Amino acid sequence: MPDASLRELDTFVNDSLALIEGLASLEDLREAEASLTGRRSPLATWQRSLGALEPDERRSAGARLQEARRTLEEALARRGEALRDVARREKLDRDALALGDVVVDQVLWPLGVGRAGLVARTQRELEDVFVAMGFQVADGPEVESDWYNFEALNIPPAHPARGMWDTFYVDLGDPETVVLRTHTSPTQIHLMEAAVANASLPIHSVMPGRCYRRDTPDARHLATFHQIEGLVVDRAISFADLAGTIETFTRAYFGADIASRLRPAYFPFTEPSAEFEITCTICRGGGCRTCSGTGWIELGGCGMLDPAVLEAVGIDGDEWSGFAFGFGIDRCAQMRHQIADMRALIDNDVRFLRQV
Repeated sequence: MPDASLRELDTFVNDSLALIEGLASLEDLREAEASLTGRRSPLATWQRSLGALEPDERRSAGARLQEARRTLEEALARRGEALRDVARREKLDRDALALGDVVVDQVLWPLGVGRAGLVARTQRELEDVFVAMGFQVADGPEVESDWYNFEALNIPPAHPARGMWDTFYVDLGDPETVVLRTHTSPTQIHLMEAAVANASLPIHSVMPGRCYRRDTPDARHLATFHQIEGLVVDRAISFADLAGTIETFTRAYFGADIASRLRPAYFPFTEPSAEFEITCTICRGGGCRTCSGTGWIELGGCGMLDPAVLEAVGIDGDEWSGFAFGFGIDRCAQMRHQIADMRALIDNDVRFLRQV
């Protein structure tokens, strides 16, 4: 990055820090966050210009941009916490009751000790399996910009694939579209951007978390669900590595008598793509209501990373390749514990919760 651009970056950061310190409300904070670190911010413009630089200069400039972004995000987080503290104190003052206004009855029933739910336990078990296979566990935000949730994953506006993932939109008073993430794939983009900025390739990570879609609840679907995705970016990665990883996971998690199979499919961010299925654990392949009589249950999707995705984050597709996969944590819990209807996971029926 030329010296003039570096001076311009330093000036932008210093001016932005002064602006952040002067923010007086959470609404002002949201507007500042979009203009300073959003997709249309100067940082994003500089980030997109990295592809035109030489590799050594790109690494140095990427590191400076990442440091600048981290500085602003930390300042925004500190100011946000301070403004939220002020808002909480003001609310407490408004809601304060005079001593003696409220009498709290003594609790007469025994209090039980809680425990982690089935989905949370399943997530930890999945993480343990993948960590044993050499993966690292990464996390990302549940509220994402349109860029991370769609466009960086090769799903531009008006793309037919968006119909499958039409989701819940968040009004932050921001011209940039903000959504509750429809998959944990945006975390892959964050990881690859960080790896490029810090020259820390290769990547071998899994990303668990909550996702949101407008699915109608049925035996195999929920509108709010949990997903775990895997990402590998390395040299000389092939489809055989992907198939072997999925088969190794299937047998390690579900048992030696449960197999996996891949069927050709389409996903905008992988090419070639496949859906992977496992033997139905309810009927052990014989056919039942849960598997629609096929003997197989679709667990998730997978494929080789599309070159457009690598290009969007500044990774050289001639040197690096990779694969990605993703599937539902709730579906894993359903299959492993032979739960015929996934809605039982959110019904809060104490008789069911005591069994699991």
